[in-house]
Amino acid sequence: MIDNFWGPNRFLSNFYPCVVEFEDSLYSSVEHAFQAAKSLDPLVRLQARKIVLPGNVKKFGRTIDLRPDWEEVQFWIMRSLVYKKFEDDELAEKLLATGDEELIEGNTWGDTYWGVYNGKGQNNLGKILMEVRATTREDWFK
Repeated sequence: MIDNFWGPNRFLSNFYPCVVEFEDSLYSSVEHAFQAAKSLDPLVRLQARKIVLPGNVKKFGRTIDLRPDWEEVQFWIMRSLVYKKFEDDELAEKLLATGDEELIEGNTWGDTYWGVYNGKGQNNLGKILMEVRATTREDWFK
């Protein structure tokens, strides 16, 4: 089991530097694109792209007026962004190297939707990562 995305497993984190495209714009991490996706306003998305550090873009995301359909689309947006992240061969190889380990986005900030905090949580990010890994394995080893 991999129960945190730090140290050697940092590449699993949405904060990990990688270029991902979302709606015809490039972002420097999944976190950047995800926070930008919270808004339909092109200026808000531009602001998100200009923020350097993923932690700062996450803070910025807390100030965004959420798009009206956010609750319905956030999971699917995250899923598509994680798939795009692992289109990079080097990252895909690292993901495949996790074998069949259960991937748990353990955290200390209380996120029980995307991860697990104090043993409780839905671990949606971990589930998406395991789905991407299985799909990548199928594609690579057909």
